[in-house]
Amino acid sequence: HVQLVESGGGSVQAGGSLRLTCEASGYTDRASLCMGWFRRAPGKEREVVALVFVGGTSTYYVDSVKDRFTISRDNTKNMVYLEMRALMTEDTAMYYCAAEEENCSGRYLPVTALEYSYWGQGTQVTVS
Repeated sequence: HVQLVESGGGSVQAGGSLRLTCEASGYTDRASLCMGWFRRAPGKEREVVALVFVGGTSTYYVDSVKDRFTISRDNTKNMVYLEMRALMTEDTAMYYCAAEEENCSGRYLPVTALEYSYWGQGTQVTVS
């Protein structure tokens, strides 16, 4: 089983920046691994934020974070990062790292939460 450990959340003022980190272990093949970030704000449904195909270069961003957030990976460290800039109060949420091995490829990057099998515990981001 893939295990995910998030870190890097916290409180920041609007306009500030944070970097989230997700460390993955236990996966079988990096070439068929998709990872990314989802978030759930109070009273709202979980939504996708940003995704990356670890075995290649494909990425996905929800429109509300494009040009502000950047997802990247360091395969030597089994890490995926989410650089968040120009944070807004509406970015306040619990952020979850997710991973999927079987339903993932260079030609298909799943974008819904239901398609991801593995989840971290979450890290809180609060923007005031």
